Amino acid sequence: MENRVLVVGAGPVGLFLAGELRLGGADVVVYDQLPAPTGESRALGFTKRVAEIFDQRGLLERLGTVRWGRQGHFGGVGIDLDLLDDDHHGVLGLPQSATEQMLTGWLGELGVPVRRGCEAVGLQQSADGVEALFDTPTGRRRESAAYLVGCDGGHSTIRTLAGIETSGWESTRGMYMADVTGAEVGHRPTGQYVPEGNMVLSVGLGDGYSRILMHDRSLPPRPDSRTLTFAEIAATWRRLTGEDIHHGSARWMAAFSNGAALAATYRSGRVLLAGDAAHDTPPLAGWGLSTGLQDAANLGWKLAAVTTGAAPDSLLDTYHSERHPVGRRLMRNTHAATTLYLSGADMDPLRTLMRELVAGSEAAGHFAGMVSGLGVRYDMEHGREPDGTRPAAHPLLGLRLAPGHELERPDGSRTRVADLLRPGRGVLIDTGTPAAAAAAAWADRVDTVTGHWTGTAGTGLGPVLVRPDGHIAWAAPGTGLADALGRWFGPARTPASV
Repeated sequence: MENRVLVVGAGPVGLFLAGELRLGGADVVVYDQLPAPTGESRALGFTKRVAEIFDQRGLLERLGTVRWGRQGHFGGVGIDLDLLDDDHHGVLGLPQSATEQMLTGWLGELGVPVRRGCEAVGLQQSADGVEALFDTPTGRRRESAAYLVGCDGGHSTIRTLAGIETSGWESTRGMYMADVTGAEVGHRPTGQYVPEGNMVLSVGLGDGYSRILMHDRSLPPRPDSRTLTFAEIAATWRRLTGEDIHHGSARWMAAFSNGAALAATYRSGRVLLAGDAAHDTPPLAGWGLSTGLQDAANLGWKLAAVTTGAAPDSLLDTYHSERHPVGRRLMRNTHAATTLYLSGADMDPLRTLMRELVAGSEAAGHFAGMVSGLGVRYDMEHGREPDGTRPAAHPLLGLRLAPGHELERPDGSRTRVADLLRPGRGVLIDTGTPAAAAAAAWADRVDTVTGHWTGTAGTGLGPVLVRPDGHIAWAAPGTGLADALGRWFGPARTPASV
């Protein structure tokens, strides 16, 4: 039990988290209420940062040839991504089901069991662990573990059983989504405004299918997917667009609302939340899924380190302190973007102002960073000088290290940062200063790699300590390398000579 983690929810977030835990040495089991994957795809892609995270684990290539977005937008206001030095283009047109299938195959290779048809119905915590009750096809099952993570969606049973409250806003309007075939659908990739504050969106999915999305003020604020019919979908689409799709059909359709909720805490003792269980927002450009996958990237290596005894339990507190602010920003940004998206002509002055702002590279970079996830920066400052002052933070501290940056090794070979991170361990990149000796006491958890940066991408970079999630935990010039190693990777195994 000491090394065991239960993950409840076999969506992309739960599956990826389970893989991260297994890479870190934890014994992990995934439970899901559904007897089999639904094949449904609420999200059609993910942000640039998620693409980088998948690349860091060698998973992006498993998805085959992906389609990259050609432009960005915030609430329908276009952002010229070519203005920016960093590549912020996300992956588009990739069904969520394909991501789930890829992650399921990865877990199979790692030997992680996924138990389906198991509904969580009870939860108890103690000082030593957690016990969960599941109703399974063969009867009630009791499971014990050191920790449990709820990745079971916006109506999270785990969140409720753990007594974690939420805040947010109530739904005021409904929306319909469907994947349609057998009918001509116009192309509206960033949305088209319809009188009276409505909006429709449609994109081609290939194989004769189109994804359509309808935001309509006349829909009930809490529509029910279980009673939704294609006739209702087609009638609403014709009323909003004039296009008749009644002769077509849908392989998948769903009803959503514009309500949102954020968990008050991402951790309650030995129970943690990730994905929609932690932050449930309306469907918008895959933001919710992408934020959830970044939750998993942040939590997985930390929880594995704690359960294997490499790091103290207090490391898990940094999951909430780092990711909860990201959840708050997701709520704010989603609210702002949907207001821009779903308001009528009265919002045109603000849209005009936004277009003027994002025409400049600084504002474009700010909004693109929010949308792509590349702008996430964690508070990595730690330690004080003998006089009590806090040393100036390195400008890259807490940001992600671009996984495409290349390092030339002493033997002349080149390697990308993404390749160095594939094992899911910390990496100290030593480019000429005597940093390697400081990490010797953490060699069982941190790989030390020597070399020098190549090309203009590495300009201004020196030695860096990179966490398994790809974020920079220490950078030279600067003191406190041993402090950073201890903070993020646990106590040294032997006295460090720093």
